[in-house]
Amino acid sequence: AIGTSGTIMGVGKALKENDPNINIVCAHPVKGHYIQGLKNMEEAIVPSIYDPAAIDKTVMVETEAAFKMTKEIVRKEGIFVGMSSGAAMYAAIEVAKEIRSGVIVVIFPDGGEKYLSTELFAGK
Repeated sequence: AIGTSGTIMGVGKALKENDPNINIVCAHPVKGHYIQGLKNMEEAIVPSIYDPAAIDKTVMVETEAAFKMTKEIVRKEGIFVGMSSGAAMYAAIEVAKEIRSGVIVVIFPDGGEKYLSTELFAGK
Protein backbone atom coordinates (compact mmCIF):
# COMPACT_ATOMS: atom_id res chain seq x y z
CA ALA A 1 0.00 0.00 0.00
CA ILE A 2 1.25 3.50 -0.69
CA GLY A 3 1.34 6.22 1.93
CA THR A 4 4.63 8.04 2.23
CA SER A 5 5.97 5.45 -0.25
CA GLY A 6 8.90 4.65 2.04
CA THR A 7 8.08 0.97 2.48
CA ILE A 8 7.31 0.18 -1.14
CA MET A 9 10.33 2.12 -2.41
CA GLY A 10 12.81 0.76 0.17
CA VAL A 11 11.63 -2.82 0.37
CA GLY A 12 11.00 -2.92 -3.37
CA LYS A 13 14.53 -1.73 -4.11
CA ALA A 14 16.10 -4.28 -1.76
CA LEU A 15 14.03 -7.12 -3.19
CA LYS A 16 14.85 -6.16 -6.78
CA GLU A 17 18.57 -6.04 -5.92
CA ASN A 18 18.34 -9.65 -4.69
CA ASP A 19 16.07 -10.88 -7.50
CA PRO A 20 15.30 -8.62 -10.47
CA ASN A 21 12.44 -10.94 -11.49
CA ILE A 22 10.37 -9.96 -8.44
CA ASN A 23 7.34 -7.82 -9.24
CA ILE A 24 6.51 -4.90 -6.98
CA VAL A 25 2.77 -4.30 -6.80
CA CYS A 26 1.23 -1.15 -5.38
CA ALA A 27 -2.19 -0.96 -3.74
CA HIS A 28 -3.08 2.57 -4.85
CA PRO A 29 -6.23 4.22 -3.52
CA VAL A 30 -8.65 5.80 -5.99
CA LYS A 31 -9.20 9.57 -6.03
CA GLY A 32 -11.41 10.76 -3.19
CA HIS A 33 -10.76 7.66 -1.04
CA TYR A 34 -11.13 7.46 2.74
CA ILE A 35 -8.37 4.94 3.42
CA GLN A 36 -6.40 6.56 6.20
CA GLY A 37 -2.65 6.32 5.81
CA LEU A 38 -2.75 5.96 2.02
CA LYS A 39 -2.21 8.57 -0.68
CA ASN A 40 -3.52 8.84 -4.18
CA MET A 41 -0.43 10.31 -5.82
CA GLU A 42 -2.54 12.39 -8.22
CA GLU A 43 -4.17 14.23 -5.29
CA ALA A 44 -1.43 14.34 -2.69
CA ILE A 45 1.92 15.97 -2.21
CA VAL A 46 4.24 13.42 -3.78
CA PRO A 47 7.18 12.41 -1.55
CA SER A 48 10.59 12.93 -3.16
CA ILE A 49 11.46 9.25 -2.68
CA TYR A 50 8.47 8.08 -4.73
CA ASP A 51 9.47 6.66 -8.11
CA PRO A 52 6.56 5.20 -10.08
CA ALA A 53 9.05 3.47 -12.40
CA ALA A 54 10.04 1.21 -9.47
CA ILE A 55 6.51 -0.24 -9.36
CA ASP A 56 5.71 -3.06 -11.77
CA LYS A 57 1.94 -3.12 -11.29
CA THR A 58 -0.63 -0.88 -9.67
CA VAL A 59 -3.97 -2.11 -8.36
CA MET A 60 -6.48 0.67 -7.76
CA VAL A 61 -8.43 0.19 -4.52
CA GLU A 62 -11.80 1.65 -3.59
CA THR A 63 -12.44 2.58 0.04
CA GLU A 64 -15.27 0.08 0.39
CA ALA A 65 -13.11 -2.79 -0.91
CA ALA A 66 -10.33 -1.93 1.56
CA PHE A 67 -12.78 -1.72 4.46
CA LYS A 68 -14.42 -5.03 3.53
CA MET A 69 -11.07 -6.79 3.22
CA THR A 70 -9.89 -5.34 6.54
CA LYS A 71 -12.93 -6.80 8.29
CA GLU A 72 -12.39 -10.17 6.59
CA ILE A 73 -8.76 -10.30 7.76
CA VAL A 74 -9.81 -9.50 11.32
CA ARG A 75 -12.68 -12.01 11.30
CA LYS A 76 -11.11 -14.89 9.38
CA GLU A 77 -7.43 -14.61 10.27
CA GLY A 78 -7.60 -13.01 13.71
CA ILE A 79 -5.09 -10.34 12.74
CA PHE A 80 -6.21 -6.90 13.95
CA VAL A 81 -5.19 -4.77 10.98
CA GLY A 82 -6.15 -1.34 9.77
CA MET A 83 -7.63 -0.13 6.52
CA SER A 84 -4.38 0.27 4.59
CA SER A 85 -3.65 -3.38 5.35
CA GLY A 86 -7.04 -4.25 3.91
CA ALA A 87 -6.10 -2.34 0.76
CA ALA A 88 -2.79 -4.22 0.50
CA MET A 89 -4.51 -7.60 0.86
CA TYR A 90 -7.16 -6.62 -1.68
CA ALA A 91 -4.39 -5.87 -4.20
CA ALA A 92 -2.67 -9.19 -3.44
CA ILE A 93 -5.88 -11.12 -4.08
CA GLU A 94 -6.41 -9.29 -7.37
CA VAL A 95 -2.87 -10.24 -8.43
CA ALA A 96 -3.46 -13.86 -7.36
CA LYS A 97 -6.43 -14.00 -9.74
CA GLU A 98 -4.12 -13.09 -12.64
CA ILE A 99 -1.13 -15.37 -12.12
CA ARG A 100 -0.79 -19.13 -12.52
CA SER A 101 2.10 -19.65 -10.12
CA GLY A 102 4.37 -17.78 -7.78
CA VAL A 103 4.60 -16.51 -4.23
CA ILE A 104 2.80 -13.36 -3.08
CA VAL A 105 4.03 -11.52 -0.01
CA VAL A 106 1.86 -8.80 1.51
CA ILE A 107 3.04 -6.20 3.99
CA PHE A 108 0.34 -5.12 6.45
CA PRO A 109 1.35 -1.52 7.16
CA ASP A 110 -0.94 -0.79 10.10
CA GLY A 111 -2.82 -2.19 13.05
CA GLY A 112 -6.51 -1.74 13.76
CA GLU A 113 -6.36 -0.15 17.21
CA LYS A 114 -6.27 3.43 15.94
CA TYR A 115 -9.41 2.87 13.86
CA LEU A 116 -11.74 1.61 16.60
CA SER A 117 -13.68 4.89 16.70
CA THR A 118 -13.83 5.30 12.91
CA GLU A 119 -16.37 4.20 10.33
CA LEU A 120 -14.23 1.13 9.67
CA PHE A 121 -15.38 -0.66 12.83
CA ALA A 122 -18.47 1.39 13.73
CA GLY A 123 -21.29 -0.89 14.77
CA LYS A 124 -19.92 -3.92 13.02
